[in-house]
Amino acid sequence: MQVVVYGKQFKDKDLPYIQEVLNTLHREGFNTYIYTPYLQDIIHKVKFPGPYASFDSHKDFQVHRINYVIVLGGDGTMLHAVTLVRGTGVPILGINLGRMGFLNYIEKSHITEAFNKLKRGLFHIEERSTLFLESTPPIFGELNFAMNDFTILKRDTSSMITIHTYVNGDYLNTYWADGVILSTPTGSTGYSLSCGGPVVTPNSANFVLTPVAPHNLNVRPLVLSDTSVVAFEIEGRGENFICTLDSRFELIGAHHQLAVRKNDFTVKLVQLQDETFLKTIREKLAWGKDIRN
Repeated sequence: MQVVVYGKQFKDKDLPYIQEVLNTLHREGFNTYIYTPYLQDIIHKVKFPGPYASFDSHKDFQVHRINYVIVLGGDGTMLHAVTLVRGTGVPILGINLGRMGFLNYIEKSHITEAFNKLKRGLFHIEERSTLFLESTPPIFGELNFAMNDFTILKRDTSSMITIHTYVNGDYLNTYWADGVILSTPTGSTGYSLSCGGPVVTPNSANFVLTPVAPHNLNVRPLVLSDTSVVAFEIEGRGENFICTLDSRFELIGAHHQLAVRKNDFTVKLVQLQDETFLKTIREKLAWGKDIRN
């Protein structure tokens, strides 16, 4: 089997775990490619137990038959890895070297066990929906998609902005707020959650529309079918606003017309045996735990 090891930023504290990943992949008989920018960061810091090769870009999936992408880092690193994998259908397995780890859920202490299960086929594939952004004029180039969320935000400390919102061409609401978030079920545990949005299970076939600091206190998050097309028009005192897809952003103006729908491809995540979404959120959010007992 062939795997790509993907990382975004090397930190000295992560060195023992990166080394363990490389050692375990070699011991379990995986052929290892390493994403080139990450390889340049670690090449003089780790000891390679066996042969490896570099993996340069999304186009390399057309050249090499890759079975899995192994992501080392936090959830932000996973979102960056999605821009490499895109619609290839190559499953992704995340090792959590960050903090929360909703997506990169495998903890450092379980690295060897995780690769053993992967090799033995003790896992299932969970497909996560993605968003697709259509904009006039175009923004984000060929990376106009997101696995977590799409947002429109005010640029700085200026006054709130006005966001006219339509669902399938039908006027929904005008948000006077610092912004709005349109998230997938995967993104419901991200920025949307911190703004009061609900946690949505991955296979729910929904979008969550969450206002950011709305002026009207009776405005609440809204759950929509993911067959919806959600369009936005923006007004504000400033000339520019921020539009994001996951962790990537572009500056936009009031002349931009934006529409978001469900994308044509899903992202495949490896869920190891005995690991589930409900177990992950229960542990990460400390549900059912009481420090008094």
